[in-house]
Amino acid sequence: MNDPVSSIVVDFSGLLEISEVTMQLMIGTVGLILLGVGFHRHKDGYSRIFSSLGWPFIGLFFYLYSGYFVEIEDPVLVLMTAGALPASIAMSYWEWTSDGSSIDTIVWARGFVVWSMIPYYIVFGIPHLNMAFVQFTAVSAELLLEFAGLGGYEIGPMMIERYQQNPIPVSEWEGSRFVLSEPLGEGGFYAPMTNSEGDNVVSFILACSALQSMAVFIGAIVALSSVHWKRRARALLIAVPTIHILNVFRNAGIVWLTDAYGTWTLFGGPLAEDMGIFDFAHSYAAKVASLFAMFLMAIALFDLLPELHKHVMRVMRPVISLTGSKEPKSNDS
Repeated sequence: MNDPVSSIVVDFSGLLEISEVTMQLMIGTVGLILLGVGFHRHKDGYSRIFSSLGWPFIGLFFYLYSGYFVEIEDPVLVLMTAGALPASIAMSYWEWTSDGSSIDTIVWARGFVVWSMIPYYIVFGIPHLNMAFVQFTAVSAELLLEFAGLGGYEIGPMMIERYQQNPIPVSEWEGSRFVLSEPLGEGGFYAPMTNSEGDNVVSFILACSALQSMAVFIGAIVALSSVHWKRRARALLIAVPTIHILNVFRNAGIVWLTDAYGTWTLFGGPLAEDMGIFDFAHSYAAKVASLFAMFLMAIALFDLLPELHKHVMRVMRPVISLTGSKEPKSNDS
């Protein structure tokens, strides 16, 4: 059963006679435009109004994903997406009540969200790029497995799952390859991978590419408009390739574990629901490892970009206050 917020969005999309997926993308687009104006026109008086209105749209966009993550039992992403709506409302309140003392951090936060979403929107909305990222992700994992002596895996033809329709090969799809003209299903464009016996092991989708993680760092770095572009470019050259390399190891590990220990279960038995090796590796072990790696990378970037550390600490100030921790002193005013 849908929660009240999702039910309202579903009912509204029915009134407009559009799919729920399209409605969600429209909500995200509106929020992106409003925050984009607030970031790029931050010196204008109306930027605060635009941004205050844009934050709830962004939060709702991410919140609507929480139902899907509940279904696939991914607790980390459930927490992150469900918390996006109240967090965005808090940001909107901060925008509206700010006395101007933290305006540089508020502007950075706008740009962080805008430039985190733009790369993903571009790749997702251009089928050629979408499929290229999926294929590159699958090939990278396969090459690492071959290098490690765990060969025998093959990547099948690219498939597409459209909204409420059965998957078909991309070769049979008549849609535009340059602009996505119809809503996709949960799988979207995906590349199946089989083992040496021809059995399907996993399917690579856009989410497997770590594009979301890359986009987070891209947004955080690009939004530092006061920092010289050479320092930002240096940080991007460190962050993006490192994320890709770590993600290749993650994907290869999930493929091998799923294939080698396909019958393994956690908490199995008559009184508990089985959790297969793929769900455990993908939704728990790899997720925790990925978050820890991103935390370490953020620390490294804080040394290179102290301005980024200042903004993050200011945004985290309410959480720090609630936990009773002391905020580290900064030399910045």
